[in-house]
Amino acid sequence: MASLNVYSVLVVLFLTCVVAMATKENDQIIKENNCETKMGLPCVLEAFTSIFETGSISNNCCGELVGLGKVCHSALVKRTLENPLFKHLSPATIIAKSIHTWNNCLALIDSLSPSAYGYMVA
Repeated sequence: MASLNVYSVLVVLFLTCVVAMATKENDQIIKENNCETKMGLPCVLEAFTSIFETGSISNNCCGELVGLGKVCHSALVKRTLENPLFKHLSPATIIAKSIHTWNNCLALIDSLSPSAYGYMVA
């Protein structure tokens, strides 16, 4: 019975370390890439609403999201999920909505790129 308690403590300790490392990793990615300065507040709110609530993101804000970059986008979503205010949300659902929003914005921006009109920008 004592070995079960020790095992339980070790599992909890391991999971706590993994969460702490993930938090540090996301914070480091966000800091190193200046992620928090790459989007305007109105577009941040639109992206947040489309991922964490029910809403859509405009074409203009899709451009800002894609400009933010996938690394920053993923790190910011993961860091938000680590916030206790959002513990009631399903991480799997949020990650799926995050990927869906990213893919839709990327497809939109690709469809609007100059090469889509038959010419290349030098």
